Amino acid sequence: MARAGLTAERLARAGAELADEVGFEQVTVSELARRFDVKVASLYSHVRNSQDLRTRIALLALEELADRAADAVAGRAGKDALAALADVYRDYAREHPGRYAAAQFRLAPEAAAASAGVRHAQMTRAILRGYDLTEPDQTHAVRLLGSVFHGYVSLEMGGGFSHSAPDTQETWSRILDALDALLRNWPAAP
Repeated sequence: MARAGLTAERLARAGAELADEVGFEQVTVSELARRFDVKVASLYSHVRNSQDLRTRIALLALEELADRAADAVAGRAGKDALAALADVYRDYAREHPGRYAAAQFRLAPEAAAASAGVRHAQMTRAILRGYDLTEPDQTHAVRLLGSVFHGYVSLEMGGGFSHSAPDTQETWSRILDALDALLRNWPAAP
């Protein structure tokens, strides 16, 4: 019989909190069972295994990020929308490092298709419409933005910029200026 009060959603939320504390890769069903002071077997009626738990945490993180991004970019266009989206990713990573790592988790195709990852792509493409990019350049630009946002955030969180000037916020602002300029002057295909 399942322990009263435990649900897959509650376990995913607790797993997300645990990920923020100890790191996403350290989240296991066993560790979560210790947190709830229950036997591991009692969690298996809600999650199949640690992979299923991590998938649920990833889906939760993607949903949270998509909600924040939608709020941030609403009513904005061009560079303002670009900066708002970028800041959402950076701020979320700072506030929730484990959940941010979870949002990068490789999902099975059916989970990915049903995830909020689709909303992220749609919002990014909506921002890019303000730059008048057509396919396949829009897809190239989506990949560029994802790479720059995630790359910078990952390096910053890993302490990669902590021992040098200028300030990381200044660099972040300059990167967003450069991306805006690039998107406004996207190079023609060879």
